[in-house]
Amino acid sequence: MGAQMVLGPYTPGAAIDAALKMKRSDVVVTVRESGLRGRGGAGFPTGTKWMLAAAATGDEKYVVCNADEGEPGTFKDRVLLSDHADLVFDGMAVCAYAIGARKGFVYLRGEYRYLLADLEATLERMREENRLGKSIAGKDGFDFDIEIRLGSGAYVCGEESALIESLEGRRGEPRIRPPFPVSAGYLGRPTAVNNVETFALASRIMEKGAEWFSEIGTDESAGYKLFSVSGDCENPGVYELPMGTSINELLTTVGAEDAVAVQVGGASGEMVTRDAFNRRLAFEDVATGGSVIVFGPERNLLDVLENFMDFFTDESCGQCTPCRLGIRRLLNGVRDLKKGALSADDLKMLRGLSKSVAISSKCGLGQSCDTPFASILDAHLKGVAQ
Repeated sequence: MGAQMVLGPYTPGAAIDAALKMKRSDVVVTVRESGLRGRGGAGFPTGTKWMLAAAATGDEKYVVCNADEGEPGTFKDRVLLSDHADLVFDGMAVCAYAIGARKGFVYLRGEYRYLLADLEATLERMREENRLGKSIAGKDGFDFDIEIRLGSGAYVCGEESALIESLEGRRGEPRIRPPFPVSAGYLGRPTAVNNVETFALASRIMEKGAEWFSEIGTDESAGYKLFSVSGDCENPGVYELPMGTSINELLTTVGAEDAVAVQVGGASGEMVTRDAFNRRLAFEDVATGGSVIVFGPERNLLDVLENFMDFFTDESCGQCTPCRLGIRRLLNGVRDLKKGALSADDLKMLRGLSKSVAISSKCGLGQSCDTPFASILDAHLKGVAQ
């Protein structure tokens, strides 16, 4: 588990106490100087997001924790919520103090309903300890509380604007941006949306300092990262490793030296083959929200690609035509390829269609489909696995 920066021991309230010794603006500066980037996959600088939300005009502001962990192969946020909820909730409170919010929401994946009672109990304990509620930790004017809302299993609600639509009681569909949530989010008010791991890391940064965090990892990808490792390996699970760790190093750690390919970033991510295992898990190389799926030599990669395209077909909200129809055509094309009923011209057409879907789709679901389609197809054509 590496140095267990995130998953190690934590004194509840430590992050809040540290933050309250600073000005609100200094909290934002600390997070920005740490180099923390969003751990949901996109990697937007967290300090910049908080700075924009803090600077936005409005009497009401909100903090939203994206706990809709729906990316196939990702389960590290579940571990944080199960065993380290104080870290996550304290991070939300720190954000609220920094941007001037009084209300927070945890948008919890519907399949994680079984965590709800324990999470509610943690929130109630925080209220009793004056880490939530009125005048938190004795700080006049710092009023903040958290409410948990359950999602309904829609993959697209992992995208922040679709999540906000769902929070407001509407169908979870991505919004046209701009405006961005930091200026017009929940109920049209400035809203900072970060994922579970990002808030947990923000707590650690308050506790230990920006310099401590920035010295870990790489220049562009600071800190440690949690990786959900599954598939053909001896030791699947959640691993905490420095950003910039090579795929080879991770595979050695999890007991998967015979792997022939790795899907990094879940269904929407990139397949990396053995000849590129020296690549690094970092925003400047192979970016990931945390999912690493390992494939051994016995796997048929076209089965993997069919599974992913079938998943995207089911999860498309149907709002835009390129995604709704295009991904279904890609799925049918993969099935034709498996039957040997696809010509070279057909394959070329599918590659072009995949790029068109990515360019013309409204949200990340359609925009990301070309990455797995092209990378897995290339791996198959190279004969990586049969």
